[in-house]
Amino acid sequence: MKSFSQWRPHPWHGLDVGAEPPRRLHAYIEITPFDTVKFEVDKKSGYLRVDRSIRSSSQHPALYGFVPRTLCADRVGALMHEASRGDGDPLDICVISERPIARNEILVNARVVGGLPMCDHGEADDKIIAVIEDDPLWSNIDDVTQLPAALIDRLMHYFLTYKFVPDEPHHVSIGKAYGFEHAEKVIMAAMADYNDAFGDCEGNPLE
Repeated sequence: MKSFSQWRPHPWHGLDVGAEPPRRLHAYIEITPFDTVKFEVDKKSGYLRVDRSIRSSSQHPALYGFVPRTLCADRVGALMHEASRGDGDPLDICVISERPIARNEILVNARVVGGLPMCDHGEADDKIIAVIEDDPLWSNIDDVTQLPAALIDRLMHYFLTYKFVPDEPHHVSIGKAYGFEHAEKVIMAAMADYNDAFGDCEGNPLE
């Protein structure tokens, strides 16, 4: 039986995936564009942990976190030709906002528009791209092709360089950004992978 605190819901297991998946999701934000270190939810406690300092000079161009009750495992890995498996983490999501948001450990109502097919050490590590649902500037966006190309380039550059260490092998690759049609497949696969691994908090399959 899986056991989680009744007082503070675990952000991965104790929150719901969102209002209308796969289009409208909850995004739990771990990192903001103002952070110069990488924060990551500790899988056991649910609290943010300082994972590492970022070696590169670039900062994240969007809010960054994950979708609750998702997991990148066999089904997600099968959707990426270059990958042998999923990375074993919840599904990552980048959320674009017109207004600067400097706080992490927050929930955002996100509307999915696409994603980036990132492969890290042979593991699928997709980055879903979304906009804040009621954002006055971006709320009319339905697909990643409607976003400025420079914004997608910034996201790709960040993920290609934030782990880079001079004189060491580089194991990260990113293909062409995909639209909502493929993002839908990735999200549904990640929800199914989670259900296989965890069920609900009592160890039963999710409805």
